[in-house]
Amino acid sequence: MITRRSAMGGFAAACAALTASRLVAAPKRVRPPRLQAGGKVALVAPASAVSAAEIDRARHWVSSMGLVPQFGANSEAKFGYLAGTDAQRAADLNAAFADGDIRGIFAIRGGYGAARILPLLDWPTIRANPKLFVGYSDNTALHLAIAREAGFATLHAPNAASPWSEAASWESLWRLAFTGEMPALDLATDRVLKPGKGEGRLLGGNLTILSTLMGTGRLPEMEGAVLFLEDVNEEPYRIDRMLQQLKLAGVLDSAAGVIFGRCRACSVDDPDGESFTLDDVLDQHLGTLDCPVVTGANIGHIRGQLCLPHGARVAFDADGGTLTPLEPVTA
Repeated sequence: MITRRSAMGGFAAACAALTASRLVAAPKRVRPPRLQAGGKVALVAPASAVSAAEIDRARHWVSSMGLVPQFGANSEAKFGYLAGTDAQRAADLNAAFADGDIRGIFAIRGGYGAARILPLLDWPTIRANPKLFVGYSDNTALHLAIAREAGFATLHAPNAASPWSEAASWESLWRLAFTGEMPALDLATDRVLKPGKGEGRLLGGNLTILSTLMGTGRLPEMEGAVLFLEDVNEEPYRIDRMLQQLKLAGVLDSAAGVIFGRCRACSVDDPDGESFTLDDVLDQHLGTLDCPVVTGANIGHIRGQLCLPHGARVAFDADGGTLTPLEPVTA
């Protein structure tokens, strides 16, 4: 006769067996290969159309790194304000991940349009062929989608056509991507809103892109993340609105830490003093969180921004102003 106790025992055994099978079947965490001198890297345009000058700058900077740039077949295409149709831009990114000779992928520029190609990306191929994707701004959509769909780390860093002459950008790229180190990155912060330390998966990027992806099903799990945010040309009330969206969605309250970058051109000309300043808005939304928070970090639409290991586990020290990977970004 089957008793309640024997039935529960059988159920527990079945659960244990199922759990064990899931543990065995779980995919091994993979890392993109390191960049190396003489290695081929793909240069793609996932968003706005690029100019001939941007193509030349991207070729110059990537070649100066000792890498061999290979431009996507559609990198100079134009479709309105986009760098080709959605299908063309997605095709270049898919081809770069599928090409066994390509060790990394640089976005030439940001602008607008990366989110439009997310449904067209070949995620099984991307998961099977991890490559270090490098870029920022509108490319935040790709960083977040790769974190969700593929799980490997990417680099939130200057785009290929951005200035790479500043030491902070080049050194952080070298140590994270070429040597596989886990350096303590100096965030060069302006203010500590909440002291302390936190650990978690580093996620975020451009605040506008992150906020517009809320509710789309394209974001990774944000709970417990060390969240970093940056933006440009946004008045305080717009920053207020986007941070409020993250607050209502539970993203801010569940964070293990928050790093806000240098928001260039984010002030308002208000001679009557009726507007909040950017610092006012940050104090209101971030200064009340129960996690370490800093502002004015060396990330965003500025020269010499740090390269950050998006999607990797990190340790964040607000008092020391440092961010340290807890795992190598590259293999």
